[in-house]
Amino acid sequence: MQAERMWKVSTGEGVKVAVIDTGVNADTPSLKGQVLVDEVPEAVDYRVTDDYTGNGTTVAELIAGTGAGGGLKGLAPGAKIVPYRVELDALQAGTEEQEKTPDLSDAITAAADTDAKIINLSLSWRWVTGNDEAAIEYAASKGKLVIASVGIGEERKVGFPSDRPYVVGVTSSDSSGTVSKGTAQGYADLAAPGEKIPGWCDETFRSYCVGEPDTRTAAALASASAALIWSAHPDWTVNQVTRSLIDTAGRSWAKDDPSRYAGYGLVRPRKVLENADYDPGPADVDPLAKENRGDLLADSAAENSSAPDDDADRSSAEASVVEASATPFRNHYNPLWLSLSAAATVIGLATTGIAVLRLRQEQRR
Repeated sequence: MQAERMWKVSTGEGVKVAVIDTGVNADTPSLKGQVLVDEVPEAVDYRVTDDYTGNGTTVAELIAGTGAGGGLKGLAPGAKIVPYRVELDALQAGTEEQEKTPDLSDAITAAADTDAKIINLSLSWRWVTGNDEAAIEYAASKGKLVIASVGIGEERKVGFPSDRPYVVGVTSSDSSGTVSKGTAQGYADLAAPGEKIPGWCDETFRSYCVGEPDTRTAAALASASAALIWSAHPDWTVNQVTRSLIDTAGRSWAKDDPSRYAGYGLVRPRKVLENADYDPGPADVDPLAKENRGDLLADSAAENSSAPDDDADRSSAEASVVEASATPFRNHYNPLWLSLSAAATVIGLATTGIAVLRLRQEQRR
């Protein structure tokens, strides 16, 4: 991805990314000063810095880690992280911790009401509730870029939240650009590196591991890519940032014929950053309107322009967030236990490159 070249133009400075996951350990060397704990809304701030698997912290470092102390250096080290801790499978049912940890829909809704531009969901669930769907639509109506992993392994047939409208689904590729085996099909809008990416082994934060292919890390790098672009072009809308990712993605097929495996191709933010004349297109037109079954942001803007009370619109959206409930399926994997040296960790991420794009082609539908 030629990160060093991109950092001469943008590091993601000024962009906040909401990481909704297992919590984010703000005290790792790479994340010191990068996590805005004080900006987490009070309603969902339960133990946000207690990461009970290490996944949320890994995602945060891949996005905005500084690389200090031999830690991971993220793709957008100038960005900031706003952490959200949601209830996943590692919490024992019936415990006080499980009961107090916010639901996914609550975290998404809370993040939508902040100034975070990007919401990263490196998770996939088998079942979805009306609450979750309404929360995603609410976030989209507020102009947020929602990015989610498509799932892998046993979850290859599971797409939520990446299968929902107004979510940019991201799949995993190896260093040559080939889509990882076993990834969920039909849910990806984009691909990003997701193989042999270091991450914290567990909640003890003693060492990094290299695990199996993981779309969660790919989603993190896609969020970081968006942060780089939005930082360089702070006046762009979510539609323009999304369009820039789609337009410049690496692919060997027609843009109007997205692949079932990799969507519109491999993220290449460098192609936007190095082109001072790049045209992001109209600010009020959703580039994924066809997949999203309409342009929600444009519709929302039209409604807001005719409504005198902004709070009334928000109350209506929030009312729909609490209509349904169900028990979601949760997704985690056991990484290969391999302790990495600090130098290898930093260099391995910073020099991640895509030499040849060999994504398998197939119609998305």
